[in-house]
Order: sequence, then structure tokens, then C-alpha cells
Amino acid sequence: MDIQHDEGRRLLDDERDEDPTGLMSEQDAYLSKVKNRNLYLATFASVLGPMSFGFVLGYSSPVIPELTHIDDPRLRLDDVQASWFGSIVTLGAAAGGLLGGWMVGRIGRKLSLMFCSLPFVFGFAIMIAAQNVWMLYAGRLLTGLASGVTSLVVPLYISEMAHERVRGLLGSCVQLMVVLGIMGVYLAGLFVDWRWLAIVCSIPPTLLMVCMCFMPETPRFLLSQGKRREAEEALRFLRGPHAPVEWECARIEDACDEQGSSFGLSDLKDPGVYKPLVIGVMMMVFQQMTGINAIMFYAENIFEQAHFKESDLASVIMGLIQVVFTGVAAIIMDRAGRKILLVISGVSMALSTTAFGVYFYLMKEPHGDLSWLALASMAVFISGFALGWGPIPWLVMSEIFPVKARGFASAVCVLTNWTMAFLVTKTFQDMMILLTSAGTFWLFACCCVINVFFTIFFIPETKGKTLEQIEATFRGTSGP
Repeated sequence: MDIQHDEGRRLLDDERDEDPTGLMSEQDAYLSKVKNRNLYLATFASVLGPMSFGFVLGYSSPVIPELTHIDDPRLRLDDVQASWFGSIVTLGAAAGGLLGGWMVGRIGRKLSLMFCSLPFVFGFAIMIAAQNVWMLYAGRLLTGLASGVTSLVVPLYISEMAHERVRGLLGSCVQLMVVLGIMGVYLAGLFVDWRWLAIVCSIPPTLLMVCMCFMPETPRFLLSQGKRREAEEALRFLRGPHAPVEWECARIEDACDEQGSSFGLSDLKDPGVYKPLVIGVMMMVFQQMTGINAIMFYAENIFEQAHFKESDLASVIMGLIQVVFTGVAAIIMDRAGRKILLVISGVSMALSTTAFGVYFYLMKEPHGDLSWLALASMAVFISGFALGWGPIPWLVMSEIFPVKARGFASAVCVLTNWTMAFLVTKTFQDMMILLTSAGTFWLFACCCVINVFFTIFFIPETKGKTLEQIEATFRGTSGP
């Protein structure tokens, strides 16, 4: 190992000698040799998973209105059944988070991602063949399980492959593909019925299984398993033929050796574990308390209540806005940083949900046509969420945990996220009745304000840092 490390360092020294300013660090010298083509290719293959669970999340919005008025009494949903159809996917996803946390540690990131395509396909197949409501529930539960595994594995897979210059960009692609999936299913829902829509939704996970066959396992997982040669091969594929991957491999290996090999509950006493875990869990709680999943699950119903005649078209427009601003977030993530985008996102969502509450409050009595206020509020909310609180919690989750605790801590975060998603989506209609529509959105506004203060005081900036440097920050030591 020392011989390989010395060879990598010698190549870096040669690169630095060619630097006329003499200011190039080892890290800059290494990254100057890196080619990203295969890294982008591996990222594209993996984010077919988030696109698949975007289809799952968006599926209920165009399908619920159709199934509540379907002629077949065996498949017709009443209000309670429609609520379960929309929200049961989050229960499956919560279980998937636990399963994913176990899988990534046992069989690795790549195989976990390949296997999670199976419940996606089987779940949609059950819904295609559904003869009663329980088959619909079963299909939603299976696709939810796959979504939970995917939401854990893909951010880890990307963060462990990517280097610090593009990790924010590539990590944000997870949420970008989710919202592309949501918009895609909204758009397809305008033209096909619910069974054909399920067929369309089964295409991305099928492609995921095929494409991942040709992609590598992450170098950090391979090194944690003592497979240095395979790790170097994976790095050479991801960094290109000219990068001295021995140097990066040795740097990651040193960090793995410092942490130890296995995770135990006693490690929760380590500030390098419990500090990022608390931050990760709280970010997932706050993300769901903005009300985003409730709003997206019931988008068409909200627009109908707001008296929009073309509610399904309005949902497509909202999906398009989300795609655009998530794309903007991905482009500027590595320049602006995580914290400033989270603050801007929280403020814009607080203002928009307040305005939405005002709209519903004013609608109690005739005040002329205020539909523009509902549309503008929803547009600002969706764009604000897409800019920060949509992609960044998943990105930060994949960055802040040490390798040995990554599976366990990520599983806790995903379980928290989807449990909160279930609670918010399942109780959303009850909240609209109990607190009124205005009160419900004002409650979401208060949560967005708390998000902002939490971001300012507790969330660390991870822009431009290696995963090993981020881990060292929590441990109170200097990073490699």
C-alpha cells in the first residue's frame, strides 16, 4: 500500500511542479487529472431509481380522482380509501428505509440498488392486474418499499462516487429526477387511464436494473470491505485513465482505518456519529413539516378546492416549476453552498404558505376572483422547496455520516422522513377539517420559519469539502 501511495504522491508532485503559481494543493493537482464522463454515466444510471419513486409519489394525484368515480364498484375508492391509497406508500417507504440500511452494509450500494427495482416492477404489475382495492393497496405498498430503499441507497451511492467539486451537482440530481418523475406521471395522466399509467411507471425501474449491471460498486464500500484492488479499479473507471487514483484510494483508506471497521450502538456516544445523526433526523422532520408531500399527493384536490377548472393541468404546471427550480439548485449548489439555499428556500415557503392560508381565509366570503393568489402561492412554494429543502436534506444526509455508521444513520433518517410523510399525508384532510384550510397552511408556514432558524444555527456548510473532511469536522479533528 505504501508503495502505491508513494507513486500516487509522486505523480501529484509532478503535476504541482508544472503549476506556475506554486499554489496548487495536492487535492487540486489530483482533481486536475480527473475526467468526469464515467462518473456522470454512473450517476445517470443510479438516478433512474429516484425517477421511479417520483412516478410512485405522483401516481396518486391523477389516479385518485379517476378511481373515486370509476364504474367498477370493486375498485371504486371512497374518501377514506383514497386517503389510504395516497398515504400507504409512505409506510412501505419507511420499511424500505430500514431494509435499505441493512442491505447497503451487507451487500453493498450497487446490488441494493439493483434489487430495489424488483418491488417497483412487481408493485406496478399488481396494480395493473388489480381486481379490488386491496390489490391496489398491495401494489402501492410494494412500490413504497422500493422507494424507501432507493431514497437511502442512491444518495449514498452518488456521494461515495463523486468528488467534492461536483458532489453537490450530482447529489442534487436525486431530487431533480424525483420531480421529473412526478411531472412525467402528471403529464402522462392527462392522456392515459390508471392501468396504462402503471405500465408507463414500470419502465424506469426496469431500465435501472439493466443499466446498473455495467456500473461499479463505490470505492468507499469496497475499501471498508478490505477490497483495495477492486476499489482502485472502480476509481479508475470513475476518475479516468490519467488520475493517480492510488492517492485518493490511500486517503479514503486512512479515514476508514481511523474509524474502525464495524459499527455498534456504543458508537452513538461518539460526537462524530451522534451530532450528524441528530442534524440528519431533524432535517428530515422539517422537510416533511413544510407540507410538501401532502401538497403534492393532493395537488389536484387542492386546486379543485381553490376552484380551478383545469386542476389536472395546474398540477402539471406545478410539476414543471419544480423541475426547473430543482435544476437551478443543482447548477448553483457547489457555488452558492447548502446553507444559503436552505435559508432562501425556508423564507419563500413561509411566505407562500402564509399567502395560501390568506387565500383560503378570504374564500369564506366572496372577495372577487382570487384564484391568482392560490396559483402564485403554490408556484412560489414549489419553487422555494425545489431550491433548497427538496434536494439538500438528502444531499447532506449522504455527506455527513462516517462510513461505518452510514447504513444505520441513513436508515434512521429515511425512516424518519417517510414516517413523517405518512403522518402529514394521512392527516392532511383531517387537518383541513379541524384547523380549516387556512389554519393548516398557516401551521406549515410556522414550521418553515422554524426551518430557517434551525438552518442558521445548526446545519454545517459542506460545500467544497471531502467526505473525510466533513467527518473530521464533527469529530473535532483536522481532516485529511
